[in-house]
Amino acid sequence: MSQTTAPSRLKPKRKWRGWWLKQLHTWHWVSAAVSLSAMLLFAITGITLNHAASISATPVVVDKDAVLPAPLLATLPKAPAAGAPLPAPVAAAVARTVGVDPSRNAGEWSDSEVYVALPRPGGDAWVSIDRASGKISAETTDRGWISYLNDLHKGRNAGTAWFWFIDIFAAACVLFTLTGLLLLQLHARHRPSTWPLVALGLALPVLIAIVFLH
Repeated sequence: MSQTTAPSRLKPKRKWRGWWLKQLHTWHWVSAAVSLSAMLLFAITGITLNHAASISATPVVVDKDAVLPAPLLATLPKAPAAGAPLPAPVAAAVARTVGVDPSRNAGEWSDSEVYVALPRPGGDAWVSIDRASGKISAETTDRGWISYLNDLHKGRNAGTAWFWFIDIFAAACVLFTLTGLLLLQLHARHRPSTWPLVALGLALPVLIAIVFLH
């Protein structure tokens, strides 16, 4: 009797284990596919950030000047709210004449000028308008593609869409890691080196932080 019931008891357990394996493999490869390109980008930029001092770059600075037409100059508000953007027609004229679009950024208003800072990944820019003469001064700085990618890694001046992308990418990486850990657990008994390697991966950064970082 016991010889016939033991295999029957094992079948549901094996079926349940097989279902879990299938789910873990599915979520593991899906999360890997979603995060693969961004993980490669962040790994490469991790290296470039770590060696930022030894990677030289010469910023390219471009200055442009123009004059805002008097009718548009007259539309600048006398006492705008703090951080108010430029009026849409003025912003469009600035973009058209100096090639820098200030429409989405807050302005710094004073009695003499309006200044709009335009930071961006891999560079910087700004625009100012003299409230008396209407003179438009603009400057753009480009620090190169390595600086651009490094800033994307840090989320520096990358905007709301990139902010949410980093969160979604991080969640995919967490899912990838946790499903990988569970797969290690399921396969560990057939691979004796699994947990020693996992322990080494955990202990190494901890030891470096304790011994070398003060």
